[in-house]
Amino acid sequence: MDITHCYIEQGYGFPLILLHGNGEDSSYFEHQIKEFSVNHRVIAIDTRGHGKTPRGEAPFTIRQFADDLLFFMDVHNLDKADILGFSDGANIAMIFAIRYPERVNKLILNGGNLNSRGIKWSTQFPIELGYRIAKFFADKSPEAKANAEMLNLMVNDPNIPLADLRKIMAPTLVIVGTNDMVKDAHSRLIAETIPNARFKAIKGNHFIANKKPPAFNDAVAEFLI
Repeated sequence: MDITHCYIEQGYGFPLILLHGNGEDSSYFEHQIKEFSVNHRVIAIDTRGHGKTPRGEAPFTIRQFADDLLFFMDVHNLDKADILGFSDGANIAMIFAIRYPERVNKLILNGGNLNSRGIKWSTQFPIELGYRIAKFFADKSPEAKANAEMLNLMVNDPNIPLADLRKIMAPTLVIVGTNDMVKDAHSRLIAETIPNARFKAIKGNHFIANKKPPAFNDAVAEFLI
């Protein structure tokens, strides 16, 4: 069953869709929405089961979220858009661009990963541990079940085959923090494999869009020209 997404829309021009990360909502892009709306119709979406968008009954997976995005674009008569995804949002954007390349104009991937092996172990280990604990208590607690479902996205998703990246036709910017939780070699491999992609590292951690907005916004704006 399809869902009705909660979203923020601002500005006019060619559509730019913003996709937040795991456990977040569209407010993550508080430093991007107004600035990018000067030249774009900015649409920041709450993913299924995040923010004010309902969970629904469909599978809670990155691939389902990508299909949700297709449904959203169809409902809102968006034939094509620039897409900026952060973290799990970048993973949604990658899968969307692989499955529906004709719907993507330009692609910005901020801190995405192909699989859990692309994440530094210092970050991934507590996620794996938390997932196992939450899964153990999932039958006893609705909160644990919801937490297990959310953490599952970072343990068993997105598992994108490297070769599938070659199906992405849109010009792509892979942008990360110099101290990102995604391994530098992993991010560079994504950029090297996607045809017509460029790589950009900004001083900071995984959350450069939120913590280093001037540098992040300038890099994205330059790419979108």
